[in-house]
Amino acid sequence: MGRYTDAVCRQCRREGEKLFLKGDRCYSEKCSVERRPYAPGVHGQGRRQKVSEYGIQLREKQKMRRTYGILEKQFRRYFEKAERQKGVTGENLFILIERRLDNIVYRLGFAASRKEARQLVTHGHFTINGKKANIPSMLLKVGDEIQVKEKSVSSAKFQELKEQAAYKTPPEWLSVNVENLNGSVLAYPTRDQIDTPVNEQLIVELYSR
Repeated sequence: MGRYTDAVCRQCRREGEKLFLKGDRCYSEKCSVERRPYAPGVHGQGRRQKVSEYGIQLREKQKMRRTYGILEKQFRRYFEKAERQKGVTGENLFILIERRLDNIVYRLGFAASRKEARQLVTHGHFTINGKKANIPSMLLKVGDEIQVKEKSVSSAKFQELKEQAAYKTPPEWLSVNVENLNGSVLAYPTRDQIDTPVNEQLIVELYSR
């Protein structure tokens, strides 16, 4: 299956909560979850509420996939990599995905949403340690420096993002210089520093079946 191209608000409504896929719009009264708090489709309001244990685990996995914009096969590879690492598998999974370049661009405030961050990265607006970086799934390491390219800094888009980023606070494991539109990875995140509302243990249980 390819990248999801339908209205992203349908994904939030399907999961029954905000996944913040449209940036600032999700905080406004225009948010579709606020206006229509039921699943999409003609049977959305009449859908049965009872869900099996497997269904609960599946929905948690889908919620995480949709939040970060990751395809099924790619998500499975992240899980397998997390499983091979030392430590708690669920926490390892979260840390791996948080290290993605598109997520870090979003966390630094250089994009209004992860979807926009992927687009900006793909279009080559960023460098990592002075080298061109246009792969959204690239995993960053401690000490990596992210910089908006000099040619892009003066664009209307990044000037707008610069104003918005000034009012946002990045997570503790990242540092940002809004004036120069650059940032760096200070450390890998811990689970309590990740605010994504997902129960990763349910995902581990799903893949352990």
